[in-house]
Amino acid sequence: MSKIEEMAVNAIRVLSADAIQKAKSGHPGLPLGAAPAAYELWSRHMKHNPANPEWKNRDRFVLSGGHGSMLLYSLLHLFGYGNLSVDDIKNFRQLDSLTPGHPEYGHTVGIEATTGPLGQGMAMAVGMAMAEAHLAAVFNKDGFPVVDHYTYVLGGDGCMMEGISSECFSLAGTLGLSKLIVLYDSNNISIEGSTDIAFTEDVMKRFEAFGFQTIEVKDGNDLNAIGAAIEEAKADKERPSLIKINTLIGFGCPAKQGKASAHGEPLGEENVAALKENIGWPCSGDFEVPKEVYDHYNELSEKLAQEEENWNKLFDEYCEKYPEMKQKWDDYYNGYDLSELFNSDEYWAKAEKPEATRNTSGILLNLIKQHMPNLVGGSADLAPSNKTNMKDAGDFSRDNYAGSNFHFGVREQAMTAIVNGIALHGGLRPFAATFFVFSDYTKPMARLTSIMKLPVIFVFTHDSIGVGEDGPTHEPVEQLAAFRSMPNFTVFRPCDRVETAAAWEYAIESESVPTGLVLTRQNLPQLKGSSKEALKGGYIIDDSNKAEPDAIIIASGSEVSLAIEAKKQLAGEGADVRVVSMPSMDVFEEQTEDYRNSVLPPSCRKRVAVEALSDFGWYRYVGLDGKVVSMKGFGASGPAEQLFEKFGFTPENVAEAVRSIL
Repeated sequence: MSKIEEMAVNAIRVLSADAIQKAKSGHPGLPLGAAPAAYELWSRHMKHNPANPEWKNRDRFVLSGGHGSMLLYSLLHLFGYGNLSVDDIKNFRQLDSLTPGHPEYGHTVGIEATTGPLGQGMAMAVGMAMAEAHLAAVFNKDGFPVVDHYTYVLGGDGCMMEGISSECFSLAGTLGLSKLIVLYDSNNISIEGSTDIAFTEDVMKRFEAFGFQTIEVKDGNDLNAIGAAIEEAKADKERPSLIKINTLIGFGCPAKQGKASAHGEPLGEENVAALKENIGWPCSGDFEVPKEVYDHYNELSEKLAQEEENWNKLFDEYCEKYPEMKQKWDDYYNGYDLSELFNSDEYWAKAEKPEATRNTSGILLNLIKQHMPNLVGGSADLAPSNKTNMKDAGDFSRDNYAGSNFHFGVREQAMTAIVNGIALHGGLRPFAATFFVFSDYTKPMARLTSIMKLPVIFVFTHDSIGVGEDGPTHEPVEQLAAFRSMPNFTVFRPCDRVETAAAWEYAIESESVPTGLVLTRQNLPQLKGSSKEALKGGYIIDDSNKAEPDAIIIASGSEVSLAIEAKKQLAGEGADVRVVSMPSMDVFEEQTEDYRNSVLPPSCRKRVAVEALSDFGWYRYVGLDGKVVSMKGFGASGPAEQLFEKFGFTPENVAEAVRSIL
């Protein structure tokens, strides 16, 4: 390691330590230990251009151990990304700063993914590698590798402990994602102390079993060894690679290095001073970096820019030789215009007979795919049940990266983070599918989807006690309320084919909000009053004769038809009732107050909501004077029609609920 390289590495350490100390909050252990590996990767091996962070053929770098965010902010600052200034570094973890506690995609230039919950960054990196492989198969021509980049992900022992990492790396090995390189910062320390108290497995052997090439770097400060390992990983064209880099947490701080206390608390002013003295840092002031270090990083950045210039020339030649591919490239990355499809009679045609909304969804998915070639996705081993197989689209595999049907295996957690990574990569529009009850496995990752404002589509089928014989373990009750409670996440629970078409249109046209389509296993009748008004989230599907109804029944999904039947019964008794279909509370709340009041007039306080799920959230619409016909427990095992009767989801019971408040 030359003197300037040593100073360049130590600049990362010093800036990290100073920022964490000033904030009186943060995690110095990872930045101090992993600084050499990060510097070696970013300076010599990673293809990126600080002057254009959005370059499409850049290598991706994900910091899965997001608590070590100061490592990333120091790199971005020193390499000159987005003019991230030293003042921004000084504002680490402060309100509205560009350097929040964990990396946030879309907030700070150069951040590829929002990370922090350990392991999720690992799976998002797998998604990015899958996206690269698919796009390369679609676009590359002989002599024109216009999609040709690596995905690097850095994480530690905590990421390796989380189950999601095993899920995603098992799949990565199966798929032979050779452009995925995992940097394992192995320091044998977690918050509670030595990892030996809970984590003694041989990680290298585990990754060998997954199908990875495994490489070990004995000394995490040896730049040459780290560099050789990265090049060895890149040379393997058949397998993804794990590079285990043995580091010392809190390296350089005599009182802290190698100790659990280095992980998640500031070093202390005296220890920061001791760190600087111990590593021979020439500056005495806080946040002070010698000019020659900045000059060194500027030279590196200028050299890195040449990579993009070379690619731009290649891409221009590619577009000239293959103009049809240039149009396809623009459509993939800028989005297809589906307005003609969404305005067609074919798209909005009503079904001729009862049909499960999961079946309807499958029909619509295949129709949309014909107009949207970059739509990709799949299911957690449930595609035949979720109806998410796209016909004639091919299966994505190590033998066919061009396939659009992704098989995630029984890995709901990894699946969700992987589709986040696919969306983050760009160029593809991903969806993921599973049974609604298993959405519990997806939720932590879907939460990051919402935070990152990614328009990922979730297909959740088998949406209620209509699951039937599988019983309460498979009958979702509280899941819909959970997703409705999530900010920036839209849920649709449609009642028939028309409303399902509305749900898919909304999901496809969304640019920054993920959408969950909650669909039935059982057949539902096609309702006369269903319409495109479902795009407003809630609308009058069967109105009263009076301008002011005697009562309002509000329902979603399979219960809308029950509400309409109850209305008929009540009409025979002289009660004039309005039925409102509410496929999406989220979208309904986005409408104007005038519209919402026209559907649910405040003057009509006699309201009943009907949903074969938890009543949580419905009282905002029925108020203290209303009632909710809902599930109070976890369901049971038996034929669906018998379960609906057992738990009171019948026209008679809904009508009785209305009578009780009239």
